[in-house]
Amino acid sequence: MNLPGIILVTGTDTGVGKTITTAALAAVLHRLGRSVAVYKPCQSGAADGDSDAAEIVRLAGAVTAETGVVLQEPLAPVAAAAVDGAQLPTVAAHAGRVLELAACHDHVLVEGAGGLLVELDSDGGTLADLGSLVAAAIVLVARPALGTLNHTALTLEALAVRGLYVLGVVLGSWPVIPGAVHHSNRQVLGSLRVPLLGALPEQAAELSPADFRAGAAAWLNGLPA
Repeated sequence: MNLPGIILVTGTDTGVGKTITTAALAAVLHRLGRSVAVYKPCQSGAADGDSDAAEIVRLAGAVTAETGVVLQEPLAPVAAAAVDGAQLPTVAAHAGRVLELAACHDHVLVEGAGGLLVELDSDGGTLADLGSLVAAAIVLVARPALGTLNHTALTLEALAVRGLYVLGVVLGSWPVIPGAVHHSNRQVLGSLRVPLLGALPEQAAELSPADFRAGAAAWLNGLPA
């Protein structure tokens, strides 16, 4: 499987399935014998027990997982840091760490917070800026439900304006019983100028780690061979 060394996983919104998608990518790569590092620039919501890095390790297996900064409130990074009285690392600092991980791993997966233009530092640096600094390929995670076509198109346009390479789109939570709108949206998303890489079942995180790892390649069957 010929995948870029640095892949940035972003979403059309929060709660679309970025963490599960990152875990599935990590599982596929790990199963192929690749060394994988996962980097989360900012984890908010720690007071509620949120840890995307820990969830990815649980589901994907023996991968390196790091978080740049951990914040307590379930808010956007700048707002959460203000509540905590914490100083956020700069986007350049995050980029430096990603490149260090890339030097000693076959692949680094960077999972964003929220969407593409959420600010990661107090200077207005965004996930898109981080992607540019590390020359990452982008995986865009979208919902299959109503509204996803507009959100996906807007994010793809923002990526194109910045000259960022999009590896493809993933539907982060495909329902057990999809309706007409889900099938229609999947058909449209499959006809975009960027590939539809696959769809993860909405209950994927509830599977055992062994079943999750066994299913990941089939869910992401649009990944380049």
